Order: sequence, then C-alpha cells, then structure tokens
Amino acid sequence: MREAPPGIDIPSSQVVDGIEQELDVEDATSTIETVSLFAGCGGLDLGFTGGFHFKDEFFPRLSFKILQAYDNDPKCVETYKLNIGNHIVQADLSLFPASDIPRADVLIGGFPCQDFSSCGPKRGLDSHRGQLYRVFVRYMQYHQPRIVVAENVPNLGRMKDGTVLTKILEDLEACGPGYRFTVWPLFAPEYGVPQARSRLFLVGVREDLSGSPVIPAPSHFWQPRSINWAIEDLENVEDESIPNQSQYFRASRAKKGNGQGDEVNRINEPAYTVRANAKSRVQFHYRLLRRLTVRECARLQTFPDSFVFPFAATTNIMQIGNAVPPILAFQVAQSIERYIEGLNSADQSNTTRIMSGSR
Repeated sequence: MREAPPGIDIPSSQVVDGIEQELDVEDATSTIETVSLFAGCGGLDLGFTGGFHFKDEFFPRLSFKILQAYDNDPKCVETYKLNIGNHIVQADLSLFPASDIPRADVLIGGFPCQDFSSCGPKRGLDSHRGQLYRVFVRYMQYHQPRIVVAENVPNLGRMKDGTVLTKILEDLEACGPGYRFTVWPLFAPEYGVPQARSRLFLVGVREDLSGSPVIPAPSHFWQPRSINWAIEDLENVEDESIPNQSQYFRASRAKKGNGQGDEVNRINEPAYTVRANAKSRVQFHYRLLRRLTVRECARLQTFPDSFVFPFAATTNIMQIGNAVPPILAFQVAQSIERYIEGLNSADQSNTTRIMSGSR
C-alpha cells in the first residue's frame, strides 16, 4: 500500500473499547474466490471481505477472497490500493476481454448507474455507460461463476415501466448454462446505515445449483441510526487527527436543494443521501453552519475512520458518494456466504454417501 499525500495521516490501527485493532481486510484462510468489477474506491469489496470496525462495532472477516478488482478511474484505483490492497487493475472494462480476468466462484460489482439514476441524464440503455452491464454478461458467459451480485440505483427498476431492468435480467439469465436472478431492494437505514439511501441488488445463481440466497433481514427497522449518532463526536474536530475531517466546501447555503444537495440535515434522523456530486453540493450539518466534511460523509456511508481518501475534497466526495456502504455490503455478503456454505455442506454430504455406498 502506498503512502498518503502530505497533510493526511493514515492510522495503522484504531482503538475500539480500549483495544487497539488493526484494519484487516485480507485473510489467508478465505476460501470463496471472488472477482470485483467496477470496484470504485472499494465499499462493496470492504463489505464482502469484512475485518473492519465502524464506530464501536466490529464486522468480522468473511470467507470471500478478492482475486482481482477492476476500475477505470485511476484515482479510485489509488484509493483502493491505499486502503484495501494492490489486487486492483485500472482498466476500461468495455474493452477488456473476459479471458484476461481470473475465474472465480463469485462475481460482484456495481455497473455504472449514472444513466439509470433519477438525478442523472436518464439515457438508460441508449448510452455507452448504460451498456456496461454487458461486462457482467461476457464474464458470466466465459467463466460461469456460481453466484453474481450486481448493485445499482432503485430508479433502474422504474425506467420505461420496468422494461430496462427486465432486459438486463433477461441478458444475465441467458448466460452460459443459465442463471436465475432475484432483485433485492434494500433501504440502507434498515441495515444500520445512518443515511436515507436505497439500492437494488441483483442476485444471480447458476441454474445447476439449488435454492437461492435469502435477502438479509433488516437489523435496524425499528431503530434507524441518526446523523448525530454517526458524526456528533466530530463537531469539535477541525484538523486531520481524524483523516479528512478538515476537508469541506465553504460555499454559501442555497435557498432550496430539493433533496439533491444544499439541504440542512435534521437532527435525530438519518442523513440525506450522500451524493457523488461533481458540483460539490454537499448537504449541510444539522447544527454547525457549514457543509458536511469529507470524513462526515464517509461516516454516513459507514467507512471506517482508518479508510483514508487521499485526494482533494471534490474527488473524495465523488468516490464516497458512488460507493456501496460497507456495512450494507457486509450484510449482503453474509447472506451469500451462508448460501454457499449450505451448498458446500450438501456437496460434502453427497460425496460421503457415494463413498459409503461404494464400499
């Protein structure tokens, strides 16, 4: 992992309940080989590997081992290397042959959402970015992974009365030996994310496998976490003793944001959605007369404080806003892990019965 630029300190560990804990996302005993497409800064991958703390909660290491991750943005690649590992490749996946990507049991990733988003250009499948889901199709045709997890925005399911999502699912299900997909619409506050954020997860299982992963049960349905729960302890921190806390935009407050930036967050409620806003229209603090800092936005996305964003504020906010919240990804990953463990257990039982019958 490379060093951060001057002025940004990288903690090698963090203190939780009085015990210093290393941030560990690599596990030599991991057994579920995984490939990550469109990895961004690594929120989805961090959730799938586990081994991190968020505030006073520890998310244990899971069985997934990321063989290789890919992203086209060189700055996202740098952030990923700094915080997760060197197993990421900068590549234009629209041109990258599937044969050059490792074979894995699990394929994960968030294909670009900008042309499906309700606050984007809404070009859908009629654009280059809108066709990038076909990178998943090519990989699935060539390598036939057991499980596929693709993340995107909820508006994907509403575009053209649902026909856009239907087309994508038909193409994914027709790959190789065939797949069956279910769509998980997840509302992040119900899973402990202190931010009003909705996402779709398209979860596919190869046809020769029985059953399907179960959508994770909400952990915080009755008690969603508030913005002040997430960031109140940062109110008096104005330096880099906590990385990225000194970074924020000093723009004046707009009269109206319509939920797309410039809104003042409300205390004791989940925050507004952290957006990847190129114009830096970051929401305002619920109490202080300023916009949220880069670290506060990272907290709302449930990145550990030891996960450092090493660039200027605009780039950092773009990376954070595009990411999958790690603790939401973790709960998805737990469900996938339990399903695979069930498959492996069934395979082992069948093998034992066959061997017993041959004696």
